[in-house]
Amino acid sequence: MIALLSFTTLAVATIFALAAGTAFQWLLLRVACHLMQPAATHRRPVRTDLVRGTAQLARAFVSHR
Repeated sequence: MIALLSFTTLAVATIFALAAGTAFQWLLLRVACHLMQPAATHRRPVRTDLVRGTAQLARAFVSHR
């Protein structure tokens, strides 16, 4: 009877350790994927003044035919 109790305790401890290890690995995987995201995915306001200035500059130097 004691051998059966020891085996059951070992099995339950192994299952608990497996679940804890899986949860910890999943957490580390989520953190790694979050850290690997490119910086371009963040929503930042786009500065269009350079684009408008370039277009104005191109219009200024276009030859009038």
